[in-house]
Amino acid sequence: MTDIVALPAVEPLEIVYQDQYLVAVNKPAGMLVHRSWLDKNETRFVMQTLRDQIGQHVFPLHRLDRPTSGVLLFALSSEVASQTMPMFAEHNIEKTYHAIVRGWINEGDVLDYPLKVELDKIADKFASQDKEAQPAVTAYQPLASVEVPYSTGRFPTSRYCLVEMKPKTGRKHQLRRHMHHLSHPIIGDTSHGDGRHNRLFREHFDSYRLLLHASKLEFVHPITEQNITISAKFDTVWQNLIDTFEWQQCEAIQQYQRERV
Repeated sequence: MTDIVALPAVEPLEIVYQDQYLVAVNKPAGMLVHRSWLDKNETRFVMQTLRDQIGQHVFPLHRLDRPTSGVLLFALSSEVASQTMPMFAEHNIEKTYHAIVRGWINEGDVLDYPLKVELDKIADKFASQDKEAQPAVTAYQPLASVEVPYSTGRFPTSRYCLVEMKPKTGRKHQLRRHMHHLSHPIIGDTSHGDGRHNRLFREHFDSYRLLLHASKLEFVHPITEQNITISAKFDTVWQNLIDTFEWQQCEAIQQYQRERV
């Protein structure tokens, strides 16, 4: 008789909003939105996991990069998807992100800095490299700062900042590239960041992920026409850093925590 081996249980996704038309989850960092030939060894995806979890097909309305966590919205029918997707394309949905970046930012601003199309070396190998830069606009606001007693170079300490960002356009890796342009790269960013600071967070704060979180979506419901706000809580890594840096008293963080209760 052959022994039956129990497969490990799939951890359910946190559903942060659901009605008869839409469903949103708090996407974990490191999880792909859907199956991709670029990573054939991956076995778990948000789209398939959510479909199995709620027992019906779901239709992705936007995307989050694999290392980014936070609010990810799906339609529950192709008809609703066709009505909702133009809202993303036309930027009628306000997105709020939080990130921890290198250095201190003294005041908020709006960065209007065009970005060239960022091509994937494999998927886009036949695409043109000569396209003009596309408009890219990001509003950002510093919320809190910290100085830690660890060195990454000539100074004995290192400085970091908690930033809120609202992208007004949707270019690939826009927030990561804009913060890099401002010389405040997001911690944990292996493609546009600073390896010394990424290593500091791994060694001293047990943080191995990109510290970029899609915190909130705000929009007018495409069917009911109600104002909808969907928030997603920080994961354990984020929460530990907020506690370590004593950012719990930050007014913006407190408001964000209240909104998602």
